[in-house]
Amino acid sequence: MNKEVLDYVVEKTHELIDAPTCSNEAREAAKAWLDALGTDAEAAETKKYIDELEADIMPIDTLISFAESEGGSQCFGADAAKNIAAHAKEIKAAGAKYCDCPACVAVAAILEKKESLL
Repeated sequence: MNKEVLDYVVEKTHELIDAPTCSNEAREAAKAWLDALGTDAEAAETKKYIDELEADIMPIDTLISFAESEGGSQCFGADAAKNIAAHAKEIKAAGAKYCDCPACVAVAAILEKKESLL
């Protein structure tokens, strides 16, 4: 992996860790990956990290379905859930494939470099 790609992914990984919408699992995988850089565990941790990111990124249709569900209302509150669903429909209409929360934006940026990481 070249230094430019590595630096970019490290930067996006820190953005992910700092994102308030980052899951605990993704945060832990990100930290483990950063800790493994330059060690014998790097390749294995990179694979685990990518697997976790692929599992965590929220497809836009999933976000819409959840926001419109009873679970979404319970999670976000009824008004916020309606706003999230409306926003998600707007960005989907504009071509978005994934949620645009800070964590998903960072994950999408990292996954764009997946082939260079593995």
